[in-house]
Amino acid sequence: MMLKALFIFSFLVLFSNNGKTDDYSILTFGAKANDTILNTQAIQKAIDFASENGGGRVIIPKGTFLSGTIILKSGVELHLKKGAVLLGSTDISHYKKLNRWKALVMADGEKNIAITGKGMINGQGGKLAMHVDSLFHTGKLDSSSYNFAEGRPYHWLRPQIIEFNHCNWVKVIDVTIKNSACWVQTYQSCNQVTVDNIKVESMSYWNNDGIDIVDCKNFRLTNSYFNTADDGICLKSVDFSMKNYGDSIYIANCTVRSSASAVKFGTALAGKIQNVVIRDIKVYDTYRSAIAIETGYGGLIENVLVENIRAKNTGNALFLRIANLYDKGQGDLRNITIRNLKVDVPYKQPDYNYDLRGPVVPGFHNVFPSSITGHPGHCIENVTLENIEINYPGRGIEAYAHMPLYRIHEVPELITTYPEFSMFGELPAWGLYVRHVKGLTMRNVRVCIKEDDYRTAMVFDDVKKLSIQDLTVKGDAKKKPLFLKDVLNPELTSIVIK
Repeated sequence: MMLKALFIFSFLVLFSNNGKTDDYSILTFGAKANDTILNTQAIQKAIDFASENGGGRVIIPKGTFLSGTIILKSGVELHLKKGAVLLGSTDISHYKKLNRWKALVMADGEKNIAITGKGMINGQGGKLAMHVDSLFHTGKLDSSSYNFAEGRPYHWLRPQIIEFNHCNWVKVIDVTIKNSACWVQTYQSCNQVTVDNIKVESMSYWNNDGIDIVDCKNFRLTNSYFNTADDGICLKSVDFSMKNYGDSIYIANCTVRSSASAVKFGTALAGKIQNVVIRDIKVYDTYRSAIAIETGYGGLIENVLVENIRAKNTGNALFLRIANLYDKGQGDLRNITIRNLKVDVPYKQPDYNYDLRGPVVPGFHNVFPSSITGHPGHCIENVTLENIEINYPGRGIEAYAHMPLYRIHEVPELITTYPEFSMFGELPAWGLYVRHVKGLTMRNVRVCIKEDDYRTAMVFDDVKKLSIQDLTVKGDAKKKPLFLKDVLNPELTSIVIK
């Protein structure tokens, strides 16, 4: 009884300061700074106590605290002090799920929640994922959960670091997030979310998307850094009913290094994403596209502005695509403006120094151009490219891979194939390939090659309402920089060959 009374008294002293304070140290609830002692229960007790008493900050002090899944509750801010490390367990049995997948920090249907502070969340993703992998090889994981083609357990079996579902008024600020076994952090069907000044370093295993914004409204991502072994910043929509959909998303002043695409819409795009502004993004050492906008499952993307993007050593500048995966329907992609974009495309694979590099593209090919491709009879609509500069290495030779203009009809449609900038194989353009588009405006666009390339600079096939103003093609000695097929009454002015 005396111990119980002393424990209650200590709470009264600790939490009273002219009334109740809103700071609750996990040490008070029994947590210990040790990377071998599991602190899940102690941290959860602190969160539950804070929530039950009107909310407050749960403090993780300096030190390393091992934990399995913890669940944030309404009114609670998880605050990691400088030098604090929330360390994810490598034992999959220490994780659980609320809605969809397992994660280290979870919330479902909560409001006014936050993760803040100068500390770190480290998911130990490599070790955790290999533990999940070992379960299959020891007969403890069903073969239906194992991806034999890729030699690893499916991504939904590997815990994320953060997953928030159907939460309102969310903040994630200042923290460093490292080493996920799967996607790093997912925000699904959330409203009023602020993610600011975070640092993501996750190259520990496959599918390490830096951040997935799924069917969220009023989402603001700013001033953050992503270094990831999959897409850096990814926008998705998975609600076929469109009851939940993406709307009013603002992304600015971020830096991305990715072994996939830096900023990507899709491929999971079943519902709708609209009214998106993305600006002031720096991209480097990225294997796939600087900007990829893809609708893959019959969804809709509309009203998107992308501006002020600088990408160096990036495998592809732009990739816009309508796909029809698994016959879910042909989606719509319209009203897209991309301006003030400068990209340097290398000759060599840009993510060579990654531990987990991008997949090798089958078949021989020269350097891929940017591409904007819809479907026959189902066009991408109303795209504006303005103040664009893309620098290519050239060196495309016919003997290595050959797709001449007279065989342009042989470029495959691949309507149900997973969309990727390399999907068509060798293309007949070195700078830009456009097919099945209605309404394309290009102003002050400049494409350059350092060395000769057998292909023409730009190809337009089945393009309606094409307007090009102030186009510069540099480094290509061919007299005709453009090839037009099934393009009715194009408006072409001020085309300069240097």
